[in-house]
Amino acid sequence: MKPRKDDFLERSKHLQKMTDDELNQYFWHLVEKVVDPLIELAKNHTSPSVERSVLLRMGFNSIEASKLVDMIFQRGLLGKGAGHIVWKIAREKNMDIIEAGRALIEGKYWEDVDRLFKGVKNDA
Repeated sequence: MKPRKDDFLERSKHLQKMTDDELNQYFWHLVEKVVDPLIELAKNHTSPSVERSVLLRMGFNSIEASKLVDMIFQRGLLGKGAGHIVWKIAREKNMDIIEAGRALIEGKYWEDVDRLFKGVKNDA
């Protein structure tokens, strides 16, 4: 492997006249350029393992979390967030989050999930 040409002085010319405050601002500007796409990716993409992890932190056991994520995934709603779906149903039904999640596992309230997250109207 060839040694890399030492061109640091040339490449750093634009930095040499900056004050410490300017260097600090420039550093954070570069960090934002690197991190912003990652934040955007995290906002718009999720996975079953991430959603199970969220439900576990909400107090569900691993079996309940897995069942909920599977049911939500089958309905094409994983991108809405499993925890968000359970929380929204709990809030709408004025019940505890765990109680709402267990009701969803039992097959209850899915018409409400569809209405809230898919915009499906209930004509009943």
